[in-house]
Formats: sequence, structure tokens, C-alpha cells
Amino acid sequence: MRRRAALILLASAAFCVALAPLLREYVFPRVVAKTLASDEAYRVTTFTADNVTLVGDPRGPGRGKATIVRTIRPDAKASDGGTVVWDVGLVVTNSAGTVVTRIPERYAFDAVTGNPDDCCAESVDGKPVAHVGVGDKWPYFVRKRAYHHFDPYTGTAAPIDYRGTEKFHGLTVYRFTQDVPWTLGSAPRLPGGIDAAQIEQAGMERWFTLTRTILVEPVTGTPVYEEERRTEELRTPHPEDPANPGRFVLFDGQVAMTAASSDDLVADAKGQKAWLLFLHDRLPLGLVAAGLLLLAAALLTEYRGRRAARAEEATPDASPGEGADGRPVEADDTLVLSAVPAARADDG
Repeated sequence: MRRRAALILLASAAFCVALAPLLREYVFPRVVAKTLASDEAYRVTTFTADNVTLVGDPRGPGRGKATIVRTIRPDAKASDGGTVVWDVGLVVTNSAGTVVTRIPERYAFDAVTGNPDDCCAESVDGKPVAHVGVGDKWPYFVRKRAYHHFDPYTGTAAPIDYRGTEKFHGLTVYRFTQDVPWTLGSAPRLPGGIDAAQIEQAGMERWFTLTRTILVEPVTGTPVYEEERRTEELRTPHPEDPANPGRFVLFDGQVAMTAASSDDLVADAKGQKAWLLFLHDRLPLGLVAAGLLLLAAALLTEYRGRRAARAEEATPDASPGEGADGRPVEADDTLVLSAVPAARADDG
């Protein structure tokens, strides 16, 4: 009976230890992929920029206002396995509420690592684009290291560096900063409705520089706050003076996420963090601990069973013995035999 109990405990221990890595490597990726591809991942984030230079703004240079709305719509049908597909829309309006830039983007990425997957008709403004680095989705369990960050405005990626850990609205977040020097880029659609093909035919070039800061909650990979200082120019090279091209400012100003959008992202990160840690860390570790306890119980049960068996083997038989004729002596026979010498003594 003890051996059967030990075997049951041993089998339970093996089951728990085997299930622990399966939760992390198999169950966790599929659960988060399903969540990111569902309506739960739908998100609208708003950024504002005051006193900016924005081409076409009626208030004029240095006095304009830009409102940037980024909308994420998951495509559950196109998402498959660990790959998630998002349709991202970026709309910029000026102080009069007129749309000056609209950039649709199709973005496919690995649900856990956040690495782009070159599939599912990835594009920016309808043009095929192979995304590089992190974008709207950072990896789960972000590390303290540099990443590449993709910019849909320019269709390029540049390094973004880890700069420290801090508290933000009760959350522990990682600060990342990105400094992009003046860089030649091509925009899918320029502010003010300027046709990019016409700009290229005129021999003009689009240059940009920016300094970006992103606060990322590391467990969920949620960017809970973003701000950037961005300047974009159209330049007309002068063959006789290459160092001093003609310049036309498209945008110049400080852009920051609104407090309402940041608060929503903080709330989402707090809500997701607990169950992510439970599924990825605490439950697997709990199963390993339970498996070790069950293994110890199995070994203890087996040890006690063997010790009891040895004790039974070492106990001598309690049989009364044998008589002179080799027959087993019963209890009544012993009484009779013991009475015979006494009777002979009386006769004498």
C-alpha cells in the first residue's frame, strides 16, 4: 500500500515539474497572442503640440497647434499562432482641426518578443515596408538595453537607449531616449498634403532630427508615456553651395502624450502586470515547488515502507516449538507434559 502511494506521489511530482516549462514556453505565448489580436488591444492614444511650426497652420510659424491621434485596430483574422497583426492609423490635425497628415500602417510582430514579422502585407501608407525594431508594441519583460525603434513618419529605425529606472504614477518604468541627428528620410505623406512625388521631381529632400523619450512598463511592454522634440525640413540643394541648401520648415515643436491617454495606459499596464507575472513566473515556480515537495513525500513514503518491511522480517516466530517426536507442541500438550512429573512425584 505504501509503495502504491509513493508511486502516485512520484507521478504527481513529475507532472508538476513537466507542466511548469510548458506554461511558460507554450501556454504563455498563445495566451498573450490571442489577447493582442483581440478587441482588448484596441487603443486610441492622443498627443498634442502647442506653439509649433506646422506647415499649413493658420496661426503661422511658432504659434500653431498639432493634435496627433494614433489608433490601433487588431486584425484577428490575419493574426496566426504567435504572430499578431495590427492596423495602425496616425492622423495629424492643425489648430483649425484640418487634417494635414494621415498615415495608415500595417504592422505584424511576434506577440512575446515584439520583433517584426515580415508577413501579412506589412506596409506604411499602402507601400510595402519591412519594419525593423520595436514600434507600438514592445516585448514582454523588457530588458535594460538598447533597442531599435521604428518611426512610421520616415519609415526608418534608429537605436533607442536605456537611461534608467524610475517611478511613474505608481509603476516602475524604464526610461528610453532616442537622439536622431539630421537624417535624410522619405515620408509616405508630407504634412500639408504635399505630394511626395512632386517634391522629389523638384529635387527637394526631406530631412529630420528628433529627440524622443519613452517610459515603458517592463513586464507588459506598455509605453505609458512618450514625448519628443522633432524638426522636419524640405531642403533644396545648391550645387554651388552644398553646405547651405534652401530650407522650408515642415514641422518644428515639442510633442507629448496627453495626461488622459497616459493615465489609460498606466491603468492597462497595472491590470495586465499581475496576471502576466502569475502565468509567466509565479505559477511555473509554484508547480516546480509543488513537484519538489511531492518528490520528497514520495521518497519519505518509500523509505518508511521499506523500514517497516525490514522490521517485520527481523521479528522471530512466536510458535511454541516441537515435541520429542517432532510434532508441533500445542498449548494443551504443554500443560499435560508439565503435569506428568508432578503426578510421578506424588506416587513416590
